[in-house]
Amino acid sequence: MTATLDHPLVTAARRLADDVLAPAAEAHDREGVTPEAIAAVKASGVLGVAAPAAYGGAQAPAAVGREIAEILAGACCSTFFVQAQHHTPVRTLAAGEEAARERWLRPLSDGTTLAGIAFSHLRAYPKLPARATRVAGGWRFDGRVPWYTGWGLNEVVLLGGATEDGEVVFGIAGAHEQPGLTATAPLQLAALTGSRTVGLLLDGLVVPDEAVAVRLPYERWATEDRPKNTNTNPAVFGVARAALDLLEASGDGEAKETAGTLRTRLDAARRDAYALVDEVPPAERLDDRLAVKTRAYDLMRAATTAAIAGGGGRAFGLTHPAQRLAREGLFLVIQGQTTEVRDAHLRALRS
Repeated sequence: MTATLDHPLVTAARRLADDVLAPAAEAHDREGVTPEAIAAVKASGVLGVAAPAAYGGAQAPAAVGREIAEILAGACCSTFFVQAQHHTPVRTLAAGEEAARERWLRPLSDGTTLAGIAFSHLRAYPKLPARATRVAGGWRFDGRVPWYTGWGLNEVVLLGGATEDGEVVFGIAGAHEQPGLTATAPLQLAALTGSRTVGLLLDGLVVPDEAVAVRLPYERWATEDRPKNTNTNPAVFGVARAALDLLEASGDGEAKETAGTLRTRLDAARRDAYALVDEVPPAERLDDRLAVKTRAYDLMRAATTAAIAGGGGRAFGLTHPAQRLAREGLFLVIQGQTTEVRDAHLRALRS
């Protein structure tokens, strides 16, 4: 067994997936991720996988974090997606301003507090869906965040806004209704409605200076942000693996042979995707990253389609995991999608 697979947090993630998440996945999909599931996620330690050891985290290698992501996504993608938001605030605080870091990083690292994120709208700049304005003692946020996951489950949000003169500001705020912050009704999605995703309405929410994690020019932030979404999301491999496990378990020889063939192809794509992450500087070989990303999408689609085909009519019942995995796969195609990723995917589909 490799060191990655033998890591105690990987063991904890498998236990969490087998005992809590997978048995509840269909209920979470229809009715929402429960506070009890989030309590189990917190207790497992996985929220601290990438957090600094000095603040109570595991500071584990990136490969451990990817393996955990695959395990959780394959068990219950709704719960995976809620907890996935948490790791960006951890990384941001670890490299950010001292006051915010000392206030928030330890409870985020040890799993006491779950964080969400609200900044994908910054990619629309120079449009300003969420505007940040300097005020006495802090920053005022106005506008609308179209997408916020985990409302009612996470305690804090890493909120991003852009200024009129081209700066981005990231601050920590309470993830609850308060003066200047209200939530829309939950968004009704084709998949992952259970992730409790809402829009946030900002009308004069003030984040004090001591809660500001990062301020930097937009172009610097965008230069660092753009390459990230060219990499393949580990959740794609997790959902595809779960679909192939389901297909293989059907007991039919044709199904097993199909699962074996697709698994070999998926493993090859996984090796290629992770080699680009581990061995190549982040801003290099972007075309190769996009090519393997679209290849992984194709394999995920094939795996989830095979699981439905293998399950027949019963696979369309809402209590059957095949239909859920297929819808979750469709969600992962557009999750974090940038124009560059979209165009590369569409080109690949017509080639």
